[in-house]
Amino acid sequence: MLNAVKRKIISVLLFCVLAGSLTVAADGSAAASLQPLGLNHAGVYALRQAYPNLTGHGVGLALVCRSMTYLNSTPQNDYRPNVAHRCLQNTEMVFHDTGDPAPDISPHATAIASILFGRDPNAFNPLIGVFDYEGLVPDALAQIYQFDHFINSNVIPQTPPAANVLSASFGDEFEWWWTRGIEALVEQQGLIFVAGIGNGTDALDPPLYPAAGANVIGVGVVDSVDAAELAAKLANFALARPEHSSYGPTGSGRSKPDIVAPANCLVAEANDPNGYAAAGDYSSFATPVVAGTIALLVQQARLDPALAPAISGKAHNCVIKAILLNSATKLPYWHKGLLTTEDDHSAPLDHIQGAGMVNANRAHEQLIAGLAGPGNVPAAAWDKNTLRADAEYHKVYRINLPEPAEKNITATAVWNNHYSSTYPFAAATEKDADLRLELWAVDSNDHDSDYLLDYSDSRLDNVEHIYCRADANYTEYEIVLSINDPDNPALTSVPQHYGLAWNIAEADDAGNIVWYDLNTDGIVDNADFVVLINNLMRCREENEDYLIGDLNSNGTIDLDDMEILFKHNNLKADWYSEQQDATTDSPRLTKVPGAITESSL
Repeated sequence: MLNAVKRKIISVLLFCVLAGSLTVAADGSAAASLQPLGLNHAGVYALRQAYPNLTGHGVGLALVCRSMTYLNSTPQNDYRPNVAHRCLQNTEMVFHDTGDPAPDISPHATAIASILFGRDPNAFNPLIGVFDYEGLVPDALAQIYQFDHFINSNVIPQTPPAANVLSASFGDEFEWWWTRGIEALVEQQGLIFVAGIGNGTDALDPPLYPAAGANVIGVGVVDSVDAAELAAKLANFALARPEHSSYGPTGSGRSKPDIVAPANCLVAEANDPNGYAAAGDYSSFATPVVAGTIALLVQQARLDPALAPAISGKAHNCVIKAILLNSATKLPYWHKGLLTTEDDHSAPLDHIQGAGMVNANRAHEQLIAGLAGPGNVPAAAWDKNTLRADAEYHKVYRINLPEPAEKNITATAVWNNHYSSTYPFAAATEKDADLRLELWAVDSNDHDSDYLLDYSDSRLDNVEHIYCRADANYTEYEIVLSINDPDNPALTSVPQHYGLAWNIAEADDAGNIVWYDLNTDGIVDNADFVVLINNLMRCREENEDYLIGDLNSNGTIDLDDMEILFKHNNLKADWYSEQQDATTDSPRLTKVPGAITESSL
């Protein structure tokens, strides 16, 4: 049977080859005037254009950085960004380390700091030209912690650092006492902690801790396209791919990452005070894009007293995480859990995209939509609230959609798992809640017609996420969050603080070329058919749970997908140029090293 399928596929491919010559676009791309353009793809520059004052002013953002060198297990303090680089010379930085030995520079930290804090209006690169370099939060207060110092001074005594947001671009494949200590800080202090999930199968990285932990926001990578011109490569992005972005589920079955972001940014070179290099598709450089986006949300919430609950009080980290995930952009092939014909209600997120790609502009819109408690609520808002098993164990939010056709309803609930506050920070699973998120279509004139439109009910995760098409026949909907086991006596005295966000959006555009340009070289051609064939064979022989090429979203790659791909033959991206056909190799810059991992402490 498999041989017959192969023969059919080969016949289709040969037909495609003979179908006609491919036309070539000759619209060379102009040098970008603003960098890093990965931030543009994530909606940051659009947000700043609308709100020019959102530059991180008044926000503390902490980087936890690993020393690059250890001697007899002792860090040598080469963890610092190079403040002599012209894009960091005006950044306000405070360093936290032991001072012994004398601190030194880290290329890894320099690159990350430039994405966040960099500012250089007259930057230059020989392959890009002159550009304006502007990081996410150039006016934020940068707190730079050496990792071991952070563990000893903050994690062990459970003392929160002087920052609103923390970011770490390293991890370990195992859960350790220190990763649980970070989870405890998040739970008990409302700390917002963002970490890289790992660099995928090419780096042999499983989902790394602390990003793989329950309370931390784990960030994966959206690959840049395979363009011939560097400017186009740095400006355009495609998908999160398993070979470059570690994916779930975790060993314990939890859905991770939470969100993905562009990573291949132009970044500061540590050894050249005027130099810039391409960072590459590594989770180290996707992580600050998410952390910086959160810092912008924190700044906005500080400016508007009505938004203050989002960044204060119990479990405010849950509110920010819910807003961030609920506003994410669904990339092609997004699907909760395993690829099946039906949505996986027991897995809240896609195993490689999480909730989708970070979208700073949409996240800001979600935040400023405002706080709304249970009852009749706007079509977009968020809430910070509490469920108790011995009292009100469910909350109902009612929304009205006058024109429901072609609308998607998104809702995200987040709460913290519990941990001991003392070493070794054991998980207090007896206090953890199992919440369920439901979306009901409601007819107020005939409640017998009410029905459950969608639900998310993971027994393992502390995130529930719904992304569902509205029913064109219903204008009223209810979002219901409840405790699954209200009769559990262990939960009667434990309040479950949660963040909830919801919104309504137009249905996604299925015409995105990323659906069909499977090798991301800017044109749909024979090479993409080869990728589809290879993925089809893997799907049949290895039962892979995440494969690119299921174009009709029926849970498998088959001949129908081949037919759909053929209908889009010769489709070109707007950045495609003749030079793309002239070479298979993109111009190369020295890449900054990717995320650091370690096998043990």
